Amino acid sequence: MTSLSRSAPPRSQQGAQGRTTKRAGDRWFSASAVFAGSMILVTLAAVAVFLVVQSIPGMLATPEEATILKDGFWSYVGVLAFGTVWAAALALIMAVPLSIAVALFISHYAPRRLAGSLGYLVDLLAAVPSVVFGLWGIGVLAPAVQPAYSWLVENAGWFPLFAGPVSGTGRTIFTAAVVLAVMVLPIMTAICREIFLQAPSLHEEAALALGATRWEMIRMAVLPFARGGIVSAAMLGLGRALGETMAVAMVLSASGGITFRLFTAENPNTIPANIAQTFPEAHGLNINVLIATGLILFIVTFAVNALARWVVNRRKEFSGAN
Repeated sequence: MTSLSRSAPPRSQQGAQGRTTKRAGDRWFSASAVFAGSMILVTLAAVAVFLVVQSIPGMLATPEEATILKDGFWSYVGVLAFGTVWAAALALIMAVPLSIAVALFISHYAPRRLAGSLGYLVDLLAAVPSVVFGLWGIGVLAPAVQPAYSWLVENAGWFPLFAGPVSGTGRTIFTAAVVLAVMVLPIMTAICREIFLQAPSLHEEAALALGATRWEMIRMAVLPFARGGIVSAAMLGLGRALGETMAVAMVLSASGGITFRLFTAENPNTIPANIAQTFPEAHGLNINVLIATGLILFIVTFAVNALARWVVNRRKEFSGAN
């Protein structure tokens, strides 16, 4: 026993040797992981540098130098930024309650087989290309809702949002917002569903044991736990709505200008849709102006996603073990 104990190295030395000697596969995997993570930062920095460098001439351009400008760059991008935020906000107002309701139904009300099928269908909706949503919006949704727009303008035109004259095609900012709401609904529903399923089961069972109904249990145990996840899902949906291009370009009949009316033919355009529609015929400083509007959109979407990440980090310490 004495000779064996003397010949064996101390445990501290064994641990040190185990930490210092790594297999070749571990070294390759660690290096590749570091390289992949750093490439994300490099790509993001390269995109930001490109946008800034190409945007400076467009921001400094005058209406005589860039034909798409009328009263300067900031007046031009201000109208587009308003349309982008307005359409995304309308979509979020419609999508958030619906996504929460669908996620609650899947996670707490539907039978297990039905919940699995519904969750699968919701996930499949996220794979539908945006151009398909655009075709649906312009070919099905816009003609179907135009009579409803006319009725609202005739009977509730005193309300500023419903003021006329009504659009004859239905291709309004509200129709574009409905299409955006349908597009962001799958990702928001999926996130909310996973957050609801992670609610502490002990909290739910305790609320039910105290005599709470299922809705009271959800209101007292599930929704407070999922508040941060709901906010982050809404922010991610907002980021998707802000950057959507083809669906809005196909559905929205934009005429420019700032207006809050929802059902008229005078609609503000969005930054992504304006770039897609104007870039093919742009030349000279007009290209720099469009890139500068893309820089504004890049900053807005980056800020929205950073805000969502901050909300998630604030709530990550609250879990079922607390």
